[in-house]
Formats: sequence, C-alpha cells, structure tokens
Amino acid sequence: MLDVHILCVGKLKEKFYTEAAAEYVKRLGGYCRLTLTELPEERLPKSPSRAQIDVALEKEAAAVRAKLPPNSSLVALCVEGKPCSSEDLAKLVSDWSLSSARHLVFLIGSSYGLHPSLKAQAWVKLSMSPMTFPHHLARVMLLEQVYRAFKINEGSDYHK
Repeated sequence: MLDVHILCVGKLKEKFYTEAAAEYVKRLGGYCRLTLTELPEERLPKSPSRAQIDVALEKEAAAVRAKLPPNSSLVALCVEGKPCSSEDLAKLVSDWSLSSARHLVFLIGSSYGLHPSLKAQAWVKLSMSPMTFPHHLARVMLLEQVYRAFKINEGSDYHK
C-alpha cells in the first residue's frame, strides 16, 4: 500500500470543510496509508511588507522540511505549477508508485504560498486551477482528486 502524505500550512476551522476532508480521508484509507499534517501558519500583520512575508514563508518552509519523511517525492501545489487534469494526476500517482521513493507528499502552502526553496525542491509543481480558492477548500479538493486518481487507476466508474 502506498504512503501518501498531505502537508498543509494552516488549520481547518469550518465544520463543513473538516467534515468533507474527513470523508475523503476515510475513503482514501482503502487505497493508501494517508497522513494528513497541519502546520501552523505564521502570524502576519494585516498589511505585511514583502520582507515580513518572506520571513514568514522561510519559517513555514523550515517547519515543512522538518515534517518531510525521508525518501519522499514532494508535489508542491502552487500557482506557477503545471495545470493538471484528473487523468494527469492519476498518471502521476501511477508513475510515482513505480519509483523508488517511499512517500508521496502533497504540499499546500499558506495564504501567501510557498517559499521558493520548497518549490525548487519539488519533484512536481502542480496548479489546481488558474482560479483562486480558499486554502481550506483547496485541501478538500486535493483530497477528492487524490481519491479520484486511485479510482481512475483501478478502472472504477467513479470518474464518470
């Protein structure tokens, strides 16, 4: 069984997001060993300077690196990433399952994104959409898409 990790900077607060995320975590249990880790988002003033944002992103990057399992492939979700269809994600998961890496790690950054060093470290950079979504919704969307990828790879009609 594959080891899939989802690292998220920021905590889910709204009940409807936590319930939706929990449903997909439960569904994924039949397909992979899923670990979902929330890391705290650095506190910033209401209108932070670029320097303050950069310092916060560096601190968040250090926290992310501390949670990355050894021998892992990092998938960074970022606006400049490659757009990815559900079929593309299923192929990525399938290709990764044949690699020597033991852990597949999806990373969702804070509201200011990810530190450039994390993006550079990524095996793959993905964009969920050119549209902007709340980070909490992005987590639910990612969980559903990872579940959909497993269903596509098994030949299920869930994707229809």
